[in-house]
Amino acid sequence: MTTTPEDAFLSDFHEVATIGATDAGGVERQAATPMDMETRNWFKAFAQERGWETGVDGIGNLFARVPLVAGGDGPADVILAGSHLDSQPKGGRFDGAYGVIAALHAAAQIERRVRDGEIAAKYDLVVVDWFNEEGGRFPPSIMGSSVYAGLMDRDQMLQVKDLEGVSVRDALEGIGYLGSDEDPGVPRVDTVRGYAEIHIEQGRILEREGLPLGAVDSSWYTQKLDIEVLGEQSHTGATAMADRHDALVGASHVILLFQEICERFPEETLVSSVGQVTVEPNSPIVVNSRVHLVGDLRANDPQIVKDARDWMLDEFKKVEEKTGLKVVARDFDIRPNRYYPIEGVELQEKVAADRGLDIRRMQTMAGHDSVAMNTATPSVMMFIPSFEGVSHCEREFTSDEDMVTGVQALTDVLVRMLDGALDDVAYPGTPPA
Repeated sequence: MTTTPEDAFLSDFHEVATIGATDAGGVERQAATPMDMETRNWFKAFAQERGWETGVDGIGNLFARVPLVAGGDGPADVILAGSHLDSQPKGGRFDGAYGVIAALHAAAQIERRVRDGEIAAKYDLVVVDWFNEEGGRFPPSIMGSSVYAGLMDRDQMLQVKDLEGVSVRDALEGIGYLGSDEDPGVPRVDTVRGYAEIHIEQGRILEREGLPLGAVDSSWYTQKLDIEVLGEQSHTGATAMADRHDALVGASHVILLFQEICERFPEETLVSSVGQVTVEPNSPIVVNSRVHLVGDLRANDPQIVKDARDWMLDEFKKVEEKTGLKVVARDFDIRPNRYYPIEGVELQEKVAADRGLDIRRMQTMAGHDSVAMNTATPSVMMFIPSFEGVSHCEREFTSDEDMVTGVQALTDVLVRMLDGALDDVAYPGTPPA
């Protein structure tokens, strides 16, 4: 019995989902851990079985080059496609990994079609697994693609440490994936003529409207706050209540402010949360002296985020007055709205029409590697549905049928990009009228 390309993709997707699998159906593959290494080894094996050259750059991005252009005086320029294989703690098996595996299988199909003379390509195709897109272990997120695109400093990112004090450099060396930008298997960024990424939506829109595809035209404005609440360590039993300076009490006030702020703006215009909390000394019989928090503010309108941020800082002063603690907040990881080239959006719409599929234009509230790459090359961001909009948790789900539809659409988009469909396109794009 002959295995179809669709069956081969699904078999590989579900195989990779067993790496770092959790009991509740998710995966645990944080960046530069042994489970992340195992998925990377799987990626390399897939490429090497097909004779594709692989390479790893100086921030751990993993590349596989599919040679499509015959002859020439040197390596051809390239079209990049991919996503990420790392996960959040107890994350979902679709987020990121789907885009990498979809790109690998699209590349295999395109290579066969070029070899059989069905299509021609102006460029080679490179599939990439970006390092530390999730940022769960090493903040900030979208690290590997941002370094590659020139938005973050590589040496600075290599020094970032996780909560255990392990640096990015040491973690990558530990799993054997700290490479070099001089690796011949790493395409120079100035040779990249376009980038395409497909991803689960992580929202409800496509499922709610019964659509198989979404063409992303822009991303929300994002800013994070690095917050320290500083008190004094003391005995939970012996210290009088009036003499306590409990940083965790102050942090509780801060956390509730991130919930309250959304009520001060029109519904669904602002989202906010505290995504990480570190408590010190975190002992059962010690009043805590320090709490570190990472707060997140996102909206389509940058002014909403700026107004929310200013309100939060004013409220932090009130927390200080009420509790006698010190609240220190620093801005970091500020990302402006990004707009994808309209030509890439229209390309997705043409592909969908040719396949008889419905598609809609939409925004991404989450960050993706394509947001960073769009600053360096014309980029395409494609969405497929997410069940109940759930993501970054173990019950994240997308059907096999929707995944296969996405792989087919991605393949068609890449065929046209390899033929020059986005040559000379301006990037980043401009806001819609």
